[in-house]
Amino acid sequence: MEIFAIIASLISLGYAGFLAWRVMQKPRGDEKMQKIAAAIQEGATAYLSKQYKAVALVGMIIAALIAISPLGWEAALGFMAGATASALAGILGMMISVRANVRVAEAAKQGLAPAFSLSFKGGAVTGFAVVGLALGSVTALWMLFHDLTPLIALGFGGSLISVFARLGGGIFTKAADVGADLVGKVEAGIPEDDPRNPAVIADNVGDNVGDCAGMAADLFETYAITTVAAMLLGSLLFPENQGTILFPIELGAVAIVASILGSFGVHLFGKGIMRALYQGLLLAAFFGTIGFLWFFIGLVNTGEPFGGDIIEFGYTPQWGLYGAALIGLLATAAIVLITEYYTSKKFRPVQQIAKSSESGHATNIISGLAFGMEATTAPVVVIVVGMLIAYALAGLYGVAIAAVAMLSLTGIVVAIDAFGPITDNAGGIAEMAGLSDSVREHTNALDAVGNTTKAVTKGYAIASAGLAALVLFASYLAEFGEGTKKLVFELDNPYVLGGILIGAAVPYLFASFAMRAVGRAAGAVVEEVRRQFREIRGIMEGTAKPDYGRAVAIVTQAALKEMFVPALIPVAVPVIVWFAFGEKGPLVLGGALIGVIVTGIFVALSMTSGGAAWDNAKKYIEEGNFGGKGSDAHKAAVTGDTVGDPYKDTAGPAINPVVKVMNVVALLLVRLLYI
Repeated sequence: MEIFAIIASLISLGYAGFLAWRVMQKPRGDEKMQKIAAAIQEGATAYLSKQYKAVALVGMIIAALIAISPLGWEAALGFMAGATASALAGILGMMISVRANVRVAEAAKQGLAPAFSLSFKGGAVTGFAVVGLALGSVTALWMLFHDLTPLIALGFGGSLISVFARLGGGIFTKAADVGADLVGKVEAGIPEDDPRNPAVIADNVGDNVGDCAGMAADLFETYAITTVAAMLLGSLLFPENQGTILFPIELGAVAIVASILGSFGVHLFGKGIMRALYQGLLLAAFFGTIGFLWFFIGLVNTGEPFGGDIIEFGYTPQWGLYGAALIGLLATAAIVLITEYYTSKKFRPVQQIAKSSESGHATNIISGLAFGMEATTAPVVVIVVGMLIAYALAGLYGVAIAAVAMLSLTGIVVAIDAFGPITDNAGGIAEMAGLSDSVREHTNALDAVGNTTKAVTKGYAIASAGLAALVLFASYLAEFGEGTKKLVFELDNPYVLGGILIGAAVPYLFASFAMRAVGRAAGAVVEEVRRQFREIRGIMEGTAKPDYGRAVAIVTQAALKEMFVPALIPVAVPVIVWFAFGEKGPLVLGGALIGVIVTGIFVALSMTSGGAAWDNAKKYIEEGNFGGKGSDAHKAAVTGDTVGDPYKDTAGPAINPVVKVMNVVALLLVRLLYI
């Protein structure tokens, strides 16, 4: 069974390589376009190089500590494998993103459809590299050791890198974006991506290191840790049945094939860009449903891997699990549609935020915060209903399978997401290179949809991470087993309640660190841009060239400096809680895990949806609504967008791996100190 997963992983990586080759065959435009693209590529590569060198030092220290602990060198190897694969997913995604951007801008000269097709292919490279690396690394490590402890350590390595990538990249991209907007748009009155803005290259670099590399690392670890959590829970609930361990990776293998088939359905007809992307997602879900059915029919006919009645749910075991898998696919569709509703210009929330901007800056902020809060309700209802139905169909293991099925479409979902930073950069290159209005019209249309797709993927990642964290928590409790080691977890116990409050505080503390880090870094960019406007005569007239590299260097230094303390919070808190409360430590930590899951989901969803709604409200006004560009409503919307930037691209999405890091560290502590 493992061989099928390895083959599927190699097919996914091979398909990503083929798409990358196709993208690289396309023309790069004129010399001016190539110079701009080269500057973006150079800045992004320099930042990621410095980021991963710094993170590698932390990783090696942690790996050494794991190796000398009772967990052993196998767990240390798993940790390094997870960290390396997570970083590689981000690097590969960024490498193609910074090369596809200029090619998409050039393709836009031929029309909307060629530019759309090329940008999706560029995004698909990231998507299928992520799932190929994730499923391949999990399966290979299992085949090597047949032990789940190295796999838990793999999840820890991937999650830790994801926190650094999401946080560091988020600080970079939003510090550059906010700094560029505050001086360029608000003070100087020049358009976004205007080449006269000294921070414009840093802003475009940020799209890649945050929305591409950071997102790829995030979805890698979410996919990997969900698969590992389901494998672990299967082993704990059914210790005599190895089939429950292998089952999640087989579902992932089937879904990779389904996602590749679905990607062939992404074709643009007319101007329905979002519809074209959803065609691929719906086809992938359809093929996944068929593939899962084929797989489950095989299980029913053979009785494997569950051996008949070993799982008693009141249904034929395999069909109960098939129902749970379908629930995961349906939950994916529901989360995507809900997130689009709250972040797309076509619907009430964004339009209401735009309308509120007519009354001023304060009402824009109030409206954006309100809709961000409202946007948490429907996704949580989907998670709860999906979890309860999956539990009714196939017990706790069914909940794990629903989470795996939800993440099984990661390849096509990430492809839709990575489409966003490529089109954003293409629009920037078109603006800076002075391409025609028709080209800019095409890139603007793609960019507007890309902003929504990025929000949709963040909502998907957070919701699936919430479900995965619940499975991890169930595994934490199951680890304690029976008898004297059994953990009695009662909500009227003050230690449990105290732990819940401690864990609930973590997302707020983390988000506070992240938001302030963006504020400080953006302040440095603002001062630099103002300095260049003052000291370099001729910038505004276009007769002198800004020092783009200086702004990139400032943001790079600030992001690397600011990311370490908040990124280590989710690692430190479980360790401190475990030892600070003595024999009650495991109980308090269990409460902390519940607390961080609950508030983490709500804070992350509120920030990502609210921030994206603010952004699209500004774009909605810029299209000519409520006074258009330069109006008082537009100025208020720019303020809302500036506040929403670190919400949606720094603090919000980075809370996602924070939740899982705490749960994975808790699992490692149990295996290290209690079993």
